[in-house]
Amino acid sequence: MSSTHIGSTLNDFLEEEGVLEEVQTRAIKAVIVWQLVEAMKAQSLTKSQMATLLKTSRSQVDRLLNPASDVTLSSLQRAATLVGRKIQIELV
Repeated sequence: MSSTHIGSTLNDFLEEEGVLEEVQTRAIKAVIVWQLVEAMKAQSLTKSQMATLLKTSRSQVDRLLNPASDVTLSSLQRAATLVGRKIQIELV
């Protein structure tokens, strides 16, 4: 079996469909949310406790931890700080 591929890459396909940026953004948010959830688990921190620490409601924490929702970077950073992490963004 050959290791070469036939056709375009996934990125090429997504770009042709006009959704590459949206998919990349959602993927980045999904990774950040996954890392937040894992850090919360490591500290035995529930969503209700996180809401109390963030001075917000449990439903807002659910929204924060939903990669499909439109949350601000500052909200994600506040949550990351509470679990002893920080968000690092880099232009490449």
